[in-house]
Amino acid sequence: MNRTIILLTLDEIDGLRALLPSMQAFDAEELFAVDGGSADGTRQTLEDNGIRIVDQVSRGRGAAIREGVLAATGDHIVLFSPDGNEDPADVPRLFELLAGGYDMAIASRFLPDSVNEEDDDLLPFRKWANIFFGRALNIGWGQNRPFVSDPINGFRGFSRHAFFAMSPQSNGFTIEYEMTARALRLGLSIGEIPTREGPRLGGGSKALSIPTGIAFLRFLIGHWIRGI
Repeated sequence: MNRTIILLTLDEIDGLRALLPSMQAFDAEELFAVDGGSADGTRQTLEDNGIRIVDQVSRGRGAAIREGVLAATGDHIVLFSPDGNEDPADVPRLFELLAGGYDMAIASRFLPDSVNEEDDDLLPFRKWANIFFGRALNIGWGQNRPFVSDPINGFRGFSRHAFFAMSPQSNGFTIEYEMTARALRLGLSIGEIPTREGPRLGGGSKALSIPTGIAFLRFLIGHWIRGI
């Protein structure tokens, strides 16, 4: 099975520079970036290191993922954002799950051996929101299915066949949430590994808490009503 790693980039020069040594050790037949129009040196750094760039056409994380999958040639695909939150050492572990027969593999921030970036915060609002939306999805779509501890996290892999079967339509940050819901509805197999979420390296998160939370709530309510 050919393996593809898709880097999702938008002004991630600090994280990219810090993680490049680890990324160059990735064992995959294909590695390229989908770039949303970086203007901070990200593109030049990618080019200097021989990493192909696919220019993102439509706005949003969901659009970037769909465009990346269409440009990929691998049977097994792993998404990686070089912002510091995601551990490069987990990439081969996600591929191992896919090679073992799982349709989708998720790096979970909520398994017993996981570390969440907000674990030491007095008021970990983002963590609480993720747990809430995760449990709501399992209740709505996970009946008689194994519990998915982190259905939101974007650090994941999937088979090409599974992606087109799920056919996610979200353009924004609800894309992975939608993928998990559709995978549960279709009876696809989902495996998880514990991951250690690191601190962001440079810049701020693109997923602002309040607008992103509202988007997830709209997705949840709308899909419950429509039964999708």
